[in-house]
Amino acid sequence: MIYDTPQCYPGGDRYIEVELGDEMSFDLNFRVHSLAARIEAARIAGVIELIPEMASLQISYDPDLISYEDTVAEAVSLAATLGNGGDAELDSRLFYVPVLYFDPWTRECVDDYRAHVTDKVADPDLLCQLNGLPGRAELRRRHSSSEYWVAALGFWPGLCSLMPLDPRARLNAPKYNPPRTWTPKGTIGHGGAISCIYPDRTPGGYQIFARTPMPIWDREQRLPAFRDSLALFRAGDRVKFVPIERDEYDFIAAEVEAGTYQHACVDYQRFSLAGYRAWLGRIEAE
Repeated sequence: MIYDTPQCYPGGDRYIEVELGDEMSFDLNFRVHSLAARIEAARIAGVIELIPEMASLQISYDPDLISYEDTVAEAVSLAATLGNGGDAELDSRLFYVPVLYFDPWTRECVDDYRAHVTDKVADPDLLCQLNGLPGRAELRRRHSSSEYWVAALGFWPGLCSLMPLDPRARLNAPKYNPPRTWTPKGTIGHGGAISCIYPDRTPGGYQIFARTPMPIWDREQRLPAFRDSLALFRAGDRVKFVPIERDEYDFIAAEVEAGTYQHACVDYQRFSLAGYRAWLGRIEAE
């Protein structure tokens, strides 16, 4: 459910956890980002940083400039101005992400896990089985058919939690148990109802089945897209996966290595919640 009034809790002496609900839904996540935008626009003295997540928002504040009680009061007051969110709009960049599905690197990772940790159905085939898909070609079509909403960032710098905006593209899958000790950089994974892109070689638990040569995190900030931030995405961005073949993967990887790669991004759009809800109504009526 989405709470009528946010529930706020202290997170140490300079952080506040603001919970807006207890479900995992697009409407709740959009409300989180809308509240973050209101707080940022209010320029509250003493508020340092906002960290939006799936159903909550963390506020970092300076207790020498604003008290816990006053920060909570400001957040709750601004949340009350959101209403039902029907007229809400947010800036939303759209990134096109080239993806090689069923690539050799994630296959190697899965094979290593099956050989040394525990045997399991290969990740792409498990996704097909659990979601009633006839084969890997349909998995590729289904996964690449929707834009994805960047609902949150976390676990590792730059790692994004992606919700499909088209309900016809939804997939579900369990996480690894136990998790993997390594995952190739650029891997596309899916766990629960969420997709992600692994920004670096890290442990992981999502089912994996594709890889992108496009970096989404760069500690050296070599490419133009990272000029202002080490992480590519911001919460509220959108992602569109574009299937490619191996020759295109290698071409992009070479451009990244040479420092000449240009990320494909549309950065002049706003996302309308009313427009999105109207579109959902049309496709549900088909």
